[in-house]
Amino acid sequence: MYICPMNLMQLNHEIGKSYNHEPDLCWECYSCVKTCPQSAIEMRGGADYFPMGGRLTPLRGTTAITWTVRYRNGNIKRFKFPIRSTSWGKIEPHPEQHRPRANDLKAPTLFGEDNYLGVERLPTPTPPPNKQTKRRT
Repeated sequence: MYICPMNLMQLNHEIGKSYNHEPDLCWECYSCVKTCPQSAIEMRGGADYFPMGGRLTPLRGTTAITWTVRYRNGNIKRFKFPIRSTSWGKIEPHPEQHRPRANDLKAPTLFGEDNYLGVERLPTPTPPPNKQTKRRT
């Protein structure tokens, strides 16, 4: 799965479900939990902030993510947070930059790197001079 920054989620093709194949390496960033469209992944939290019996489930919409907190005494609270500041399809990436060209893929710099670093032009490495080799006959 391409969601986890540690690439811990794997898909079991036989049953059609994902699972964390290395739970000990999990950062608990909850990227997988937040992006699951079915809310099928439950969070396992530490005892310091996640008391026994409590649950936390996110529900992601197109404009907000709603966190449902179920406390061990049965109380439920919901918190809603926006996930976007612009409408879907309305983002204009890098409006101050020119559109990338095919030759930009061969450049040793990143797209717009000079602009974001605040310099006129980045230095580029110069290739070493060609050494002529003698041919043996």
